[in-house]
Amino acid sequence: MDTHKVGSDTTVISDSLDIPGVGHIPVNAYVLTAREPVVVDTGLSIADRDFVAALGGVIDPADVRWIWLTHPDRDHTGGIFDLLDAAPDAKVVTTFVGAGIMTTERPLPMDRLYFLNPAQSLDVGDRVLDAFRPPLFDNPATVGFYDERTRICFSSDCFGGPMPTAELAESGHANDLKPEELRAAQLLWATLDSPWVQIVDPLKYGMWVDQIREMNPEIVLGTHLPPAVRMTGRMIETITMAPDADPFVGPDQAALEQMLRSFEPGGLTPA
Repeated sequence: MDTHKVGSDTTVISDSLDIPGVGHIPVNAYVLTAREPVVVDTGLSIADRDFVAALGGVIDPADVRWIWLTHPDRDHTGGIFDLLDAAPDAKVVTTFVGAGIMTTERPLPMDRLYFLNPAQSLDVGDRVLDAFRPPLFDNPATVGFYDERTRICFSSDCFGGPMPTAELAESGHANDLKPEELRAAQLLWATLDSPWVQIVDPLKYGMWVDQIREMNPEIVLGTHLPPAVRMTGRMIETITMAPDADPFVGPDQAALEQMLRSFEPGGLTPA
């Protein structure tokens, strides 16, 4: 995992996954060093990742007061229980649905929960974080937020895109890609991660996109995209195209068998 600052008081804890045939998917968590420090998501649920150790390079975990769980998928919850142990005064910001989903594997302690719905706000001492439902999401519990003080929008899975290299996924910026490359990556992700977008009413979908347009954030920080600085208009234009983009079609069994053969010594072997 790599850590680097974005803006004056926000740090990215970045990781990535290599998805054959798709690319390197960024997997970011964030630390907002507000008066009451906020950790946004807790990384991958993979045994060799130590999220709390990575967090310790940014802030003393015991100082954390809020753990904003944008949604309870396993690429967002890897370090949450270790962090709850290391941050005894922290509460998990989630929704009723989010907490319910977590109970299917390991429930969050009820006395550590703070339920917050879209259109509500959280006071973290020196600023107020405004919760909203991003226009693209893969989990019904998804809640992002806008920090008006820094003009940063935390968008969860929305605006994601696979990167061509792990280095770019973990330590780059979205504008390191050419505009056409980024657009293709974001449309691929939109149709892969939120396939429902291609069956919704485009006008209603556009109303959800407009809420980010009205925020006009200077920086967009998503889970599956390197930091995007002063690119909001261009990225909004891209996700507005998602309902009409080509649908994602994943590999079938024949492609899987070919992939498995490529892993054998000597590369591909005859079928």
